[in-house]
Amino acid sequence: MLGADKGTAPRLDGSDLRVAIVQARFNAAITDALAEHCVNELVLLGVQRKHIRHVSVPGALEVAVALQALADSDDHDALIALGCIIRGETYHFELVANESGAAVTRVSLDHGVPIANAILTVENEAQAWARTEEKGRDAARVAVEMANLLEDLT
Repeated sequence: MLGADKGTAPRLDGSDLRVAIVQARFNAAITDALAEHCVNELVLLGVQRKHIRHVSVPGALEVAVALQALADSDDHDALIALGCIIRGETYHFELVANESGAAVTRVSLDHGVPIANAILTVENEAQAWARTEEKGRDAARVAVEMANLLEDLT
């Protein structure tokens, strides 16, 4: 029946999941806060700390390369991309924002692994700080929900 799953509550039990996080170090104070909120939420959802792998890369453009290597390993049920791109005075912001987002999506689709994309794209540092807790926690919930959904669908 079409739409039979509509309205079903998301399955947010991470107790059997292995999750990897790739964190960009550029704007490190912000991405460290994102990572802290993300890891804390993963643990609250039941993911064991020993099943959370956390790696860092220089910036947002390098996130997808690490995600691809992790996806190739087939050791994780879900991946999480963390970063922060703050608009500057040049076109560089658009380039980094667009390319990093497209690359993360491409890795997810090419490998059939869910990737929660929490690479912030903001106008200024204040906007980034205002989003760290919510987006860090949201990335954890998305990763767990999508890992469970893909398990149910396959």
